[in-house]
Amino acid sequence: MLRDSPRSRVTLAVLVALAVVLLVLDGRSGHNPVTAAARAGGELVFVPAAAAAGYAAAPLSGLYDTVRRAPGASERIAELEAANAELKGELHAARLDEGRAENLDELLHLSGLGGYEIVPAQAVTRTTPRGYADVATIDAGTESGVRADMTVVNGQGLVGRVIDAGPRTATVLLATDVTSAVGARLESTRKIGVVTGGTVPGGPEADLTLELFDMEAPVEAGDRLVTLGSHEGAPFVPGVPIGTVEEVQVAPGALSRLGVLAPAVDFASLDLVGVVVAGPAEDPRDSVLPPKPDTPEREK
Repeated sequence: MLRDSPRSRVTLAVLVALAVVLLVLDGRSGHNPVTAAARAGGELVFVPAAAAAGYAAAPLSGLYDTVRRAPGASERIAELEAANAELKGELHAARLDEGRAENLDELLHLSGLGGYEIVPAQAVTRTTPRGYADVATIDAGTESGVRADMTVVNGQGLVGRVIDAGPRTATVLLATDVTSAVGARLESTRKIGVVTGGTVPGGPEADLTLELFDMEAPVEAGDRLVTLGSHEGAPFVPGVPIGTVEEVQVAPGALSRLGVLAPAVDFASLDLVGVVVAGPAEDPRDSVLPPKPDTPEREK
């Protein structure tokens, strides 16, 4: 580093003046011996450095060109890309299989607790035929013992009921459809009511709405409901979890109390379901409900 002295200041001033003169002379047209000599000196300094940088980068560029131009390289790259895509597909399928295996375990556990004989099926489409809002098609039909007016469940609870069955497929009316109505019973008080799909007139917005017949019956958020059961188990067997009360209100002029339910089933991600082809020998009551978080697990 130059020290601040009269000599260093003079030297700096001279260098700046020479630079300005060279710039002015170099901007003129024609050959100028002074600027030519300066450019030659610069080339002596910078050309070797630029050449060294180019020499260092040449092997990498050459390697890329060699790989790209090698015989069969493009085909090999295509094969590797195809193999990679296949591996990704297998991984995705494995994850799906793992998820469905878990769903099947949950479904078998629920059917075992309730004493339900089921036929597993996959919900393959969500359709809206014949004016229904929430309908699904499953890949099991009369050849598997599926008939109309059979209960459909998954590992969490009530999905709906079969309304039509062909040889290999069946149509399921989901519990969230506005035409669906299910007899229900409260876990805590055993009071009964009906759970309808969607919102009832004058009621709050909901996927499932409870109409409780007893206006004085105690009910609060967190209370759970199961199916009451139909005559001879058609279309609903008893004891299947329906949902949990989120809020309760009394509609003006109503003869019953209304409750908004959170469904036990995630209807947005239906996959593996079970059609109950034979109901339990006796009402399982609340034994199918999972243990509450703040209570010890029931003995199985």
